[in-house]
Amino acid sequence: MSLPPILQGLRIPAIAAPLFLVSVPKLVIAQCKAGIVGSFPALNAREAEGEPPMLEAWLQEINEELDRHNQANPDSPAAPFAVNQIVHRSNTRLDRDMEICARWKVPIWITSLGARPEVNDAAHSCGGIALHDIINNTYAHKAIAKGADGLIAVCAGAGGHAGPQSPFALITEIREWFDGPLLLSGSIATGRALLAARVLGADLGYIGSPFIATEEANADRDYKQMLVDSSAEDIMTSTLFTGISGNYLKPSISRAGLDPNALPEADPDSMNFKDGSAKPKAWKEIWGSGQGIGAVREITTAGAIVDRLEREYDAARAEMATGP
Repeated sequence: MSLPPILQGLRIPAIAAPLFLVSVPKLVIAQCKAGIVGSFPALNAREAEGEPPMLEAWLQEINEELDRHNQANPDSPAAPFAVNQIVHRSNTRLDRDMEICARWKVPIWITSLGARPEVNDAAHSCGGIALHDIINNTYAHKAIAKGADGLIAVCAGAGGHAGPQSPFALITEIREWFDGPLLLSGSIATGRALLAARVLGADLGYIGSPFIATEEANADRDYKQMLVDSSAEDIMTSTLFTGISGNYLKPSISRAGLDPNALPEADPDSMNFKDGSAKPKAWKEIWGSGQGIGAVREITTAGAIVDRLEREYDAARAEMATGP
């Protein structure tokens, strides 16, 4: 499919998903230098009351470091970066964070938990594009109608707030009417899975969980090791921790003193981002993950993960070209 210039020329067709609490400038910079779009949630940048906005400092750090890299490596410039805005009504920082991102001319805006025209307008005002994550075709139509430039189909098997639908169903339905930028999220942890996403009709893969187990990620060492030690059968879905269905590591639930087999449901109205966090224990103690973690076999660097993905992607393409 035809992609806007900002999404062209990536080393592999992939965007690193914004990981709540985990994605910080160090990780974003490493991802961009490795040749894929790095991203972080705006709410990850927190400051004490009365202090200058941390988001501003993060954007300055990322821009300056990527500019230094590009000047030193004109033949292999870094990929662009993205900032994720939580559009849920309880995010009282949204207007402030939109203004900061527009002023810093953030090139890619990722919106979640609601589609709002004013956020898309803010992205366009500074020359950026807006990608909205959705879990079904109805939400996809609404996002485009409200001005989003592209879609992120969050399908079964994705980490965090995953959707319930198979990518075979959702991507097919969206491609019946939408020919713009389309990303696929859900268990994309290998180059072969990335190629499968392209064959299915997605332009880019949206990769999250593997980057938690990296040296640059802002995650507890035990969290990283748990990803290495776990597989798809260690992932469970629950609404308890944020009010919205999400995928989490069973061992982290047990570690927090809860029984993964006897969790109650939660009221969707319990979601709260007013202090920049989800319900207590979510993400900090109850660790999110997608089902693709069987491919995560060691704690390594973001660059090493992109290297592996590229090798696997190229090998899978070659295999398809010479296959029956």
